[in-house]
Amino acid sequence: MPQLIADLHIHSKYSRACSPELSLANIDKWCRIKGIDLISTGDFTHPIWFKNITEELVEEGNGFLRLRKGDDRVKFILGTEVSCIYSQGGQTRRVHLCLFFPDLTSVEKFNKKLTGAGKNLRSDGRPILGMSAKEVLKIMKEITPRAVMIPAHAWTPWFAVFGSKSGFDSLEECFEELTHEIFAIETGLSSDPAMNWRLSALDEIALVSNSDAHSLPNLGREANIFALNIQKTNYDELMKTIKEKKPTKFLKTIEFYPEEGMYHFDGHRACNTRLTPKETQKNKGICPVCKKELTVGVLNRVEKLADREDGFVPPHAVPFVSLVELDKIIGEALNIKSRKSTAVQREYQNLIKKGGNEFNILLNLSYAELAKITLPEIVEGIRRVREKKLTIEPGFDGQYGRVSIFNPKEKAERQKSLF
Repeated sequence: MPQLIADLHIHSKYSRACSPELSLANIDKWCRIKGIDLISTGDFTHPIWFKNITEELVEEGNGFLRLRKGDDRVKFILGTEVSCIYSQGGQTRRVHLCLFFPDLTSVEKFNKKLTGAGKNLRSDGRPILGMSAKEVLKIMKEITPRAVMIPAHAWTPWFAVFGSKSGFDSLEECFEELTHEIFAIETGLSSDPAMNWRLSALDEIALVSNSDAHSLPNLGREANIFALNIQKTNYDELMKTIKEKKPTKFLKTIEFYPEEGMYHFDGHRACNTRLTPKETQKNKGICPVCKKELTVGVLNRVEKLADREDGFVPPHAVPFVSLVELDKIIGEALNIKSRKSTAVQREYQNLIKKGGNEFNILLNLSYAELAKITLPEIVEGIRRVREKKLTIEPGFDGQYGRVSIFNPKEKAERQKSLF
């Protein structure tokens, strides 16, 4: 069965707090390292990046693009993220949205429409639009009915459709009469499908997962696997596959462990205070250190809106697999804190060279095959991740969670063996 791995939400070097290494050629290169077949262009509203897209990519006539120089192994889809900040229902709303178009002509029309409305598209690859999510959707659909909007990282506190700080309690509240046009949401790093399954209101909504990468190594940290052939499929079939969410075609999503996400628990980063939803309730939403309002995280928000118990699995749910990135596993196995260290990167490149790509190593190779190409402790690390035998200090208030695959005693013993 052919498989297509897609990461539909990334950024370019023109977005704030993003790596200057995020060029189209480098994105293509890292997709091959990671094992990604289809990647979003990201940031197509930014004038310079859109010029890069038109000059460095070529349309294939099926809704996908490829590098003008090089082969067609990796495809691009015209996708971006925008930030809508506006007032509705007496509250300030901040909603991030992933937008997709099937061709460059449609993107050009969309960008001109925004520029003509006085929107500043030059300041950031993820522009802030002073209009509602529904208004943006309306403009998209006027340009082409094939345009698709997917609410980004739907549960993040500050900038999401269900966010505790500025979101809504339902898709209907946000999109009103256009709600039927929303057929998918992005679960984000701090939630996974199992958490979203607790809301019956999302039963007809597809759950997609993407990296929202701000650097090359983070490409594919979340992704989607479809039973599609990247050389034969097209934009419309991809969107139909997502919308219909049949497990025979939409095979699974690749997930962060949600505890590792930076908004899983409640808390105050400045006060080093991390709380479970029950602890937050006990403290009446107030930080016990500074006595100010806590940042309510994703788990708390899910529990507030959920109408099902934890563990419920809807019939025909698209399954998922939770992973830890390969360089993090290597760092843990070698007891090296920085994933960027020379030793970790040397072993990472060695593994990629021998194992094909990161997803093949993490998902497909047997332990016997892994043992032939890497150290026993790295094989053990991959095994523990696959079997979910690891511990995580949950992330909170903008701080990532900390993954521990090996316990302190094991790390100490390994450290001794080095000397």
